[in-house]
Amino acid sequence: MLQAEDWVAVAFIILMGIFAYFGVHRTLLKSLDNRRDRIKQELDDARRLKEEAGKLVAEYRARREAAEREAQEIVTGAKAEAERIAAEARAKMEDFVARRTKSAESKIAMAEAQALADVRAAAAEAAVSAAATVMSKTVTGTLADNLISKGIADVQQKLN
Repeated sequence: MLQAEDWVAVAFIILMGIFAYFGVHRTLLKSLDNRRDRIKQELDDARRLKEEAGKLVAEYRARREAAEREAQEIVTGAKAEAERIAAEARAKMEDFVARRTKSAESKIAMAEAQALADVRAAAAEAAVSAAATVMSKTVTGTLADNLISKGIADVQQKLN
C-alpha cells in the first residue's frame, strides 16, 4: 500500500500535469519575463534620469560661476567708478579752492590798491592843507594867492 508521502508525490505529479496541460508554466514564465522587462525599463529610466540630473547640475554650476564672475565684474566696475568720481570731485574741489583763493587774492589786491589810493589822497589833502596854511601865513598878496592856487593844483595832480 501506498504511504502518505507517496500519495503526496502522485498528487504533485497530477497537479504538474494539469498545469502543463493548461500552460501555467508559460504564463508563469511570461509573468517573470514581464517583470524582468519592467525592472530593466526602470533601471534604464533611472540611468537616463541620473544622466539628465548630472547635466542639470553641471549647467547650474556653470550658471552660478558665470553669475559670480558677473557679480565680481560689477563690483570691480563699481569700485572703479567710485574712485573715478572721487578723483573728479577732488579735482573739482581743488579747482574751486584755487579759484576762490585767486578771487580772494584779487579782492585783497584791489582793497590794498584802494587803501593806498585813499592814503595818498588823504596825504595829498593833508599836504595841501598844510601848505595852504603855511603859505597863507608867510606869503601875502596877489603873489600868495597865485602861488597857493598853482601849488594846490600841482600837488593834487601829482598825487592823484
